[in-house]
Amino acid sequence: MFDPQSFRLDDQVALVTGAGTGIGRAIAGTFAQAGAAVLVTDLHAEAAERVAREITDGGGGGQELD
Repeated sequence: MFDPQSFRLDDQVALVTGAGTGIGRAIAGTFAQAGAAVLVTDLHAEAAERVAREITDGGGGGQELD
């Protein structure tokens, strides 16, 4: 059974496509909470930026890439 408390991605990088909404957004947030550096991408830049801000505001580290 999946145990979210033991799911760790420390020192890992995750590229999540379609991360602006839905399942992609949930995956990006889960991976960030698990310690991964998450690259958030979406066809809609505003949605991707919103999710990236949510992650950093929630304590996930990161930087914006142009």
